[in-house]
Amino acid sequence: MTEIPEEQQAAALRAVKDAGARRAALLAQAEEILTTEIKPAAVKAARLGAGRSRIRQLAQVGPSVLYRWFEEAGIPVLRDNRSARRKTAR
Repeated sequence: MTEIPEEQQAAALRAVKDAGARRAALLAQAEEILTTEIKPAAVKAARLGAGRSRIRQLAQVGPSVLYRWFEEAGIPVLRDNRSARRKTAR
C-alpha cells in the first residue's frame, strides 16, 4: 500500500516538529548553563586577574557578551577602539 502525498507531508512535518522541539530544549539548557555557570565563573576569573582573551576563549562567547557581563558586574571595561586610534595616527 502506498502513502498518499498528504501522509508523506504529515510525516515530514512531524519529523520537523520533533527535531525543532529537541533543538529548543537544548538551546534552553545551553542558555541556563551560560547564565548560571559560565557567566559567574567568567566574572570571578576576571576579578582574580585572568586575561580577558583567555576567559572569552574558554567561555566560547563573543567580546560583546563578555564585556556586557563585566559591565553588569561593575568591572571596568576599557575597550581598544582601533578605528579611533587609526584616525588619530593619520
